[in-house]
Amino acid sequence: MSDQKIEGTANPAVPGPRTATAAPKHRVDPLAIIVRFQSLIGLVLVAIGGVIFSPRRHGEILFLNPDNIANIVRAVSETGIIAIGMTFVIITAGIDLSVGAVLGLSAVVTATMMISGGFGLIATILAVLVMGTVFGIIQGTISTRFRLEPFIVTLAGLQAARGLALVVSGNQYINISYGDGPGLAPPVFAVLGERLFDNTVPVATIVFIIFAAIATLVLNTTRFGRYVYAVGGNERAARISGVPVSMVKISVYAITGFASALAGIVHAGQFNFGSANDGMGYELTAIAAVVIGGTSLFGGAGSMVGTVAGTIMLGALANILQLNNITPAMQLLATAAIIVLAAVLQSLVRRREGLGR
Repeated sequence: MSDQKIEGTANPAVPGPRTATAAPKHRVDPLAIIVRFQSLIGLVLVAIGGVIFSPRRHGEILFLNPDNIANIVRAVSETGIIAIGMTFVIITAGIDLSVGAVLGLSAVVTATMMISGGFGLIATILAVLVMGTVFGIIQGTISTRFRLEPFIVTLAGLQAARGLALVVSGNQYINISYGDGPGLAPPVFAVLGERLFDNTVPVATIVFIIFAAIATLVLNTTRFGRYVYAVGGNERAARISGVPVSMVKISVYAITGFASALAGIVHAGQFNFGSANDGMGYELTAIAAVVIGGTSLFGGAGSMVGTVAGTIMLGALANILQLNNITPAMQLLATAAIIVLAAVLQSLVRRREGLGR
């Protein structure tokens, strides 16, 4: 039986090693500390770089302009919401490639229900959130019941969601116009594209922050959160300890489905349309934010605070490059380099701790 410690939960079924000699003094590994706080360290470094390399206009640092900061957090709100859901999955050593496609499907269904179906705001939001959650449950159930790799199952889910979005939309943009008559969406839905507090804070960012706060509480203070860490840390030991492993795995995919649907609703409200092509590549950005945020691809470790910091860091980096007229190709290369660096650091720490490659 494994002696490996399960992060986030007590495990009486897995006793620690016995020894007659005194326990060696615990030595602090600087690399482990860097990995633990890599997202916050990266965010600080990116912010410093933004100040240093930002263009100036009339003596003002454009990067620190309040409108620019608002643009950064608004731009990352949708991928940030998805990344929050993705954190649960990756902590269990899983992956979900369908999230961007589910966002596109959710945006299309949101626009279709209000414009063509005549549904009200509450009914539309509830229906779309339930749809996304059920989509995640189906993927989690297939992966768990048939012991299939999540990569394969969610890759198929990506294709299925894109196909459904194309069917529902007829491969057309579904524009959202506001009003009280037929074929018009409730005007209150347009608030998702607005800013509050003296036109400073985007509503989409507020949704992101609230969702992140709720997810943090769930992960850090509930039994379910401890189970998530346990399954990712050592699935076999967690099962022996009485953790409902299959239910936990299905639940985390339900969360990503819910998060993707929520992001789709926000997307439709911000841009006033739904398209089957919405959300393309969002899954990669979300995974990058989670990994940069310090969540281990091997499972068992991670935090929502790190994911939020990683999300903002990616958005700030993209903004700095845009302000300096750096081509999109170079932006992708810079992001790729950061992802590889984060993964390499995680691997080095695992090797030092004797957890394998």
